[in-house]
Amino acid sequence: MFDGADSPVTQTFGLGMFAPATADDLATLEAFFEERGAPVFHEVSPLADAALLELLPDRGYRPMEFTSVMYQPIPPEGLEEKPTEVTARPIAPGEGPLWADTAARGWGGEVPELGDFVRDMGKVSTSARSSHCFLAELDGTPVAAGAITIHDGVALLAGASTIPEWRGRGAQGALLAVRLRFATEQGCDLAMMGALPGSASQRNAERQGFRIAYTRIKWQRRAAAR
Repeated sequence: MFDGADSPVTQTFGLGMFAPATADDLATLEAFFEERGAPVFHEVSPLADAALLELLPDRGYRPMEFTSVMYQPIPPEGLEEKPTEVTARPIAPGEGPLWADTAARGWGGEVPELGDFVRDMGKVSTSARSSHCFLAELDGTPVAAGAITIHDGVALLAGASTIPEWRGRGAQGALLAVRLRFATEQGCDLAMMGALPGSASQRNAERQGFRIAYTRIKWQRRAAAR
């Protein structure tokens, strides 16, 4: 995927999952990104071809990020939501800019350079046919945002963030619960999400019944390697 040289989603996905990755494959991918002035990143599952563990370091890559990939079967009867002062709901027509701004303020508080990216990406998320966006509110004030993408009965929960001054009030728990209920209503039978290992996001997900399927590693090619 290429979304601009500085985009955090410019990288490969699924490397080595459906066929062994070769040095020629990597050379082709590296040329694609480097010709566009982008660093080279691969997010690799531990279920991928084991030859990557030797091939990637030999080509100048280093591991630089872990992600807990989590899952939960969705029961037909739905999930019980715990009472909280924060309420969460799907966005209404015309609330796309509000959702994008809320998400950007949440992500920007954690990683400032992500704010503008998330605000721009929000224009895509709120208009994509397979994506559904949600807001969490406290006394009518948007405090957090999250999204869900549905494909073939699988619901991917992603993009959740809380505005820094409203953290610790239950917004992420409310967003998780409402999205899981929505996925159940849409006929999904499996939910998945990613979280930083040991993070508050992972703990919130575990409280909602999520379990770790595997830990994904993100690899980066050192610029000096040739």
